[in-house]
Amino acid sequence: MITGIKGTRITRIRRAAAVAVTSGAVLATGALTAAPAQAVTAPSIVAKGGYVMNNTSGSTLYTKAADTQRSTGSTTKIMTAKVVLAQSNLNLDKQVTIQKAYSDYVVKNNASQAHLIVGDKVTVRQLLYGLMLPSGCDAAYALADTYGSGSTRDARVKNFIGKMNAAATSLGLKNTHFDSFDGIGNGNNFSTPRDLTKIASSAMKNANFRAIVKTKSYTAKTITKTGSTRTMQTWTNTNTLLSSYGGTIGVKTGSGPEAGACLVFAATRNGKTVIGTVLASTSYAQRATDATKLLDYGFAKLG
Repeated sequence: MITGIKGTRITRIRRAAAVAVTSGAVLATGALTAAPAQAVTAPSIVAKGGYVMNNTSGSTLYTKAADTQRSTGSTTKIMTAKVVLAQSNLNLDKQVTIQKAYSDYVVKNNASQAHLIVGDKVTVRQLLYGLMLPSGCDAAYALADTYGSGSTRDARVKNFIGKMNAAATSLGLKNTHFDSFDGIGNGNNFSTPRDLTKIASSAMKNANFRAIVKTKSYTAKTITKTGSTRTMQTWTNTNTLLSSYGGTIGVKTGSGPEAGACLVFAATRNGKTVIGTVLASTSYAQRATDATKLLDYGFAKLG
């Protein structure tokens, strides 16, 4: 009986010692991890809306009114390009004859343009560069007219915009609607920072899209009415981050009286890609500053 009691006491002592050792280990570990690396502070941006995500995983890195619907200006053209590049049996060397309607349209709306010449034959590839670099609304009109279905130009344009909305639906976007092919809307052209970022991320899966949006400048050679070659004025990408922020790979600027200054942006560093959007910033310079802050923050979060 006495031996049994003694054995029980020894067992209890051993258990207590084990608990003490374990507790000590926990305390020691706690002491080692009590001072973690300083947390990254989310930046303050001027833009009314912003969103950033890890392009690989789709995980959110930053939000500011990320789901508030706003006018998007020419960032709409990301979807225009995406729809064109998604066409089956797409021939980028297909020639499109520039119509007077395209020229009249940009003049009437005082819109940004690629300065396409009526009667010139321009390839689809060139139109995409004219769409995305100088943000040509004339190029957007030509693409919508070419890749929409219908017996009249208005019908074709309406059909093309329908394809843009169908693409938004297929991406599961709930806060995006297009009523124009270029962002010059009729009161019902809107998206959000989160949705636009997802559109851009999807578009960036296309190699041709990626090649276009990271290009700083492009000089098109078109075919005139008489069959001669015209060297167009060089188109310069309106996305200044391509020159000011290392690793930038796109994507598209936008602006307008209602939209303010907008920018959808993406950059890759150390094999990691951060992609995001700022909407309704106060100036072209400020949208670039906002985007720079968000890219820095995104990469810091990814480590």
